[in-house]
Amino acid sequence: MSAQTELPQAETTGSCCSPSGSCHSDGAAETPQGAVTTVYEVTGMTCGHCEGAVSAEISEIAGVSSVKAVAATGLVTVVSEAPLDEAAVRDAVDEAGYELAGVSKA
Repeated sequence: MSAQTELPQAETTGSCCSPSGSCHSDGAAETPQGAVTTVYEVTGMTCGHCEGAVSAEISEIAGVSSVKAVAATGLVTVVSEAPLDEAAVRDAVDEAGYELAGVSKA
């Protein structure tokens, strides 16, 4: 087993499948200086497991420092070192089994 698979799932980057049902903070984490925050619209998410799957895949994109997916709104907030290639985000969301509708205009 690799070291990552031996960790409890709540400690795995991008996972929100903790025993309490969520590992998201209340937004208290600070955004690194110079970071870019982008909000994407993702269709098909219905629960915490969906949020975790999307978060885990997007977290693997180089330069991503945090991801917060909210199934109730379909919005995924991504903090990265630089703007991300939308095709890379689309591929990550597709890999998780959902559809990227685009960048949120809200």
